[in-house]
Amino acid sequence: MVLVTADLIGAPCWLSLEARDRSTAEQFYGAVLGWSFRQGTLGQAFSVAEAEGTPVAGIAAVAGELAVPVAWTPYFAVADADDAVARVRERGGTIGVGPVRYPPSGRAALVADREGATFGIWEGRVLSDWRVGDEPAPAWLELHTRNAFDAALFYGEVLDWTAAQGVGCCDIAYEDDQVVLRRDGEAVARLNTVEEAATKPQRRPRWLVHFKVPSLKEATATAVENGGTPVQNGLWPAGERQATVRDPDGALFTLDESPTTPHFAVPDASVTS
Repeated sequence: MVLVTADLIGAPCWLSLEARDRSTAEQFYGAVLGWSFRQGTLGQAFSVAEAEGTPVAGIAAVAGELAVPVAWTPYFAVADADDAVARVRERGGTIGVGPVRYPPSGRAALVADREGATFGIWEGRVLSDWRVGDEPAPAWLELHTRNAFDAALFYGEVLDWTAAQGVGCCDIAYEDDQVVLRRDGEAVARLNTVEEAATKPQRRPRWLVHFKVPSLKEATATAVENGGTPVQNGLWPAGERQATVRDPDGALFTLDESPTTPHFAVPDASVTS
């Protein structure tokens, strides 16, 4: 466990589910993704999901208390939460919650970009090798937005994606009409322009978390058996190796089939909860 270092600033550093009921969420994700859970350090409302003993995500049963949507939220590491919140506001984003102190680990805020996509910022202690992204990480991130290039400017300024000046965590590349954020050559997030985001309320801009599973068919069937609902209206990723699902509480996520890589094989690190 270390303080955020310069090469982590701007990188995804944690995934958190804002849920209404912790036990319901644990039962569902334990069945679908094979996770186990332990009590976090922040109280009864918080737990840490683990895959074969490695922390991979957090569950915070705070959606009702904080009046925030039930959703999966990616958190990005920042050097100073107050400065990052100020940059969000200055660039047309909005502040939902925080910064709030979570002793002894650090400070966090829940914010939204100019188009309304929600994300978190984290200042404090992380286990530096934890990450989302390409294999063998258990998940990767995708931003659906009205204009990926405008979004890249916003996030680049807020999160210090400043590779052009030789500092910051990440490189930004333009690949196949996507803006791709890479750390150490590994894609950790993709920003996609989605035309429907401007016209269909149900396709509003948002960060979507993709979880990797060995068998899409088995994981989807298990999700349904445990109260999940596949999204079949064509608005979200779906295909032979992808399926988008709502959990029993309504949180949206995508399952990606990755049969050659165990979805539990992740670096032995995480943000503490």
